[in-house]
Amino acid sequence: MNPPSSSFAILGAGLMGRLLAVELARQGHGVDIYDAAGPAAEQSAATVAAAMLAPLAESAVTEPGVVRMGQHALARWPQLLARLAQPVFFQQQGTLIVWHRQDAAEAQRLTRQLQANQRAIPELPGLQELDSAGLNGVEPALAGRFARGLYLPGEGQLDNRQLLAALLHEMQRLHVRMHWHAPRHPDAFAPGEPGQPDWVLDCRGLGARDPWRALRGVRGEVVRVHAPEVTLQRPTRLVHPRYPIYIAPKEDHLFVIGATEIESDDLSPASVRSTLELLSAAYAVHSGFAEARIVEVATQCRPTLPDNLPAIRQQRPGVLEVNGLYRHGFMIAPAMLDVVMEVLGTGRSALAPRFDLNLQLLERQLREPAAPVL
Repeated sequence: MNPPSSSFAILGAGLMGRLLAVELARQGHGVDIYDAAGPAAEQSAATVAAAMLAPLAESAVTEPGVVRMGQHALARWPQLLARLAQPVFFQQQGTLIVWHRQDAAEAQRLTRQLQANQRAIPELPGLQELDSAGLNGVEPALAGRFARGLYLPGEGQLDNRQLLAALLHEMQRLHVRMHWHAPRHPDAFAPGEPGQPDWVLDCRGLGARDPWRALRGVRGEVVRVHAPEVTLQRPTRLVHPRYPIYIAPKEDHLFVIGATEIESDDLSPASVRSTLELLSAAYAVHSGFAEARIVEVATQCRPTLPDNLPAIRQQRPGVLEVNGLYRHGFMIAPAMLDVVMEVLGTGRSALAPRFDLNLQLLERQLREPAAPVL
């Protein structure tokens, strides 16, 4: 294991870059972080996200390995947040899924799929089917609005922007050297050479399209509203064949509403149609959204590999690339963090096979500049 003076250059100050910078600096390593944007992470996909931690709900659209990463994250996020100096909203009160009568067939299909996924991954808490009375007991704000629903216990969420700000504060506190509006390519470094970092960690997302030839953007659109009349207590999803939305309640009656997923790297403003559909669907869940105030309509593109799964790879000594977090960034980031720290500490990862993670390392064992994750 190398001495504590090991040095790291991290490219990209989004969610993964900030998590790695904080963990490495905490272990006593020298860390420089470079980003094409500023400290507000305005170009990061993590800024435009609902930050839901919903492995069973997401099992309908992803693979078991990602689901297990999400389950891992539900235990890890409280540990990670507890070490930050600034508070971050975190909630673990489950996910609620509701539907209107005309969409009952689609809801039955989804229920069967989630039940099968839960049997395949037994560590997931089982979903609970609710009638009107049970639904009203779980979420009083929806009393009388829906005849049936599903409750997925144990799932959670956090406030993405509070987290990014808290990680920024932690980087400052730990003396991470931050280089804003300073994009860098891995080829700008010669790891291990005199005056160069021992490791380069490339976490640039879509900014890393040069080394990741097949990387693509998947556009998402969200509306943030302030709705004092709405008292939803947990993330709520509406089953719909055309626009199945989610509503994630944050602190102080702030709600993040989203659904759209478009195969495009277009970062232009949201369309009138998609905004109307999001707001109409939210109103269909709770009429109190009629008097909500629109705080923001935002778009961003998530970095996505051809199989929609994350990957970690090393193509040359001293350079580790982390990418492909797609729509699951906050749900899988702690697992990705722990795998990277294992690789840096020991040259291998015991966690990666559990997550079916695409981990590509050089044939020879990696050098060991960082301590293993404790």
